[in-house]
Amino acid sequence: MIDRSSDMAYWKSQSYSSRLEALEEIRSEYINWKYGVKQEFQRVYRVTKLKSC
Repeated sequence: MIDRSSDMAYWKSQSYSSRLEALEEIRSEYINWKYGVKQEFQRVYRVTKLKSC
């Protein structure tokens, strides 16, 4: 049986940055498992209209 209280105590004892780093690692592994690719930044384009002179 899983002892969730000791898991919670462990994560509460970790620093915010350590918890965030672990979460990012889990998220990255899940995306790689689910989609078979490493997630990277998406491209963002902005289309603007130039004023004619």
